[in-house]
Amino acid sequence: ATCGHGCKYGECMGPNKCKCFPGFTGKTCNQDLNECGLKPRPCEHRCMNTHGSYKCYCLNGYMLMPDGTCASSRTCAMVNCQYGCEEVKGQVQCLCPSGGLQLGPNGRTCIDIDECSTGKAVCSYDRRCVNTFGSFYCKCQLGYELKYTSSRYNCVDVNECVTNTHRCSLHAECLNTQGSFQCKCKQGYQGSGFDCA
Repeated sequence: ATCGHGCKYGECMGPNKCKCFPGFTGKTCNQDLNECGLKPRPCEHRCMNTHGSYKCYCLNGYMLMPDGTCASSRTCAMVNCQYGCEEVKGQVQCLCPSGGLQLGPNGRTCIDIDECSTGKAVCSYDRRCVNTFGSFYCKCQLGYELKYTSSRYNCVDVNECVTNTHRCSLHAECLNTQGSFQCKCKQGYQGSGFDCA
């Protein structure tokens, strides 16, 4: 079985046929499945889609039960949590629907953890970390683009001279470098390469 386009979050089962891992969809299993939009809805009250999965949370005055349902809880109503709560040994604790969120100083609302600045995120050397609310993703370094080569996704150098995204002077030559480019004034001209006289 060979899949020319690859199966990003899945397995190749036959000629260009991918079997996606749970939570993913698309011909090459590269799209996140929005479970919150499925019928029947997976959560009783509120649903938050996450990359490859989803989280359930309850309205104020309810708490999330282990089976995913929401049970009325007077103590929860009194705490007034942003994303619902749980009771542990008689103590009420507010919950955050994602590991990339943490309880704020008031113990009721959730604030984002910047995984990029705290060092919790690990991106490969050719990628940079981009923080999102509740999570993060790894993006190619500037001057590189994501391309599907040799049956996987890689960050490949952008040739700014070919794509015409350089800012060289009309009287300069563009020279491609890894992740960037250089401008050199043509013979008979001098300057920075961006300005040649």
